[in-house]
Amino acid sequence: MKVIIFGATGMVGQGVLRECLRDETVREVLVVGRTKLGVTHPKLREITHPDVAELITRPGTEEELTGYDACFYCLGVSSLGMSEEEYRRVTYDLTLTVARALSAWNPRLTFVYVSGQGTDSTEQGRVMWARVKGRTENHLLALPMDTYLFRPGFIQPLHGITSRTRLYRAGYAALGFLYPLINRLAPHQVTTTERLGRAMITVATTGAPRRILDNRQINDTATHSM
Repeated sequence: MKVIIFGATGMVGQGVLRECLRDETVREVLVVGRTKLGVTHPKLREITHPDVAELITRPGTEEELTGYDACFYCLGVSSLGMSEEEYRRVTYDLTLTVARALSAWNPRLTFVYVSGQGTDSTEQGRVMWARVKGRTENHLLALPMDTYLFRPGFIQPLHGITSRTRLYRAGYAALGFLYPLINRLAPHQVTTTERLGRAMITVATTGAPRRILDNRQINDTATHSM
């Protein structure tokens, strides 16, 4: 399987990349982003550009992004301090620009989108980020490709992986010691970067019975892949 990863420098993307490089069923990984990863691996190739939207629309990009089986879209930003227009530009506009292009260039593509717990599928709620995420999900599902929406809640970073967002890093540092307790008392409310990566690979290779996966389904899918 040949996969493309967007957002491989983020916490979730780092976990997905790690699992893809370790998995024997994944024979090639293309990472698309604004900065170099600083990682070398025989299966890994990178395309960097300061403006991903511009990259997708420039001549010649189609040839570089054709022939892939799956796209793991982990690119995202925190809505803290952002207007709805700014957040929509990154969360909705960029995501759909990428997804529309890839679905046209790769007719059998499986597209896995990392959304979030609490996403508003009605697009009518009061929470700005949830509305925008909901709109993004709905429009992705309308595209002619196999789309799976991951809605993780609390994510434990493993294997030295960290978030690029300072506030999130502080939160994980403060609450990380509680993970074993939370995992024991409410196992369906938490997942890990490793499980997310394993679950994405599984749905890309064998599919899943539902299009929207929360922590429970993510963990179950990851367990079946091990």
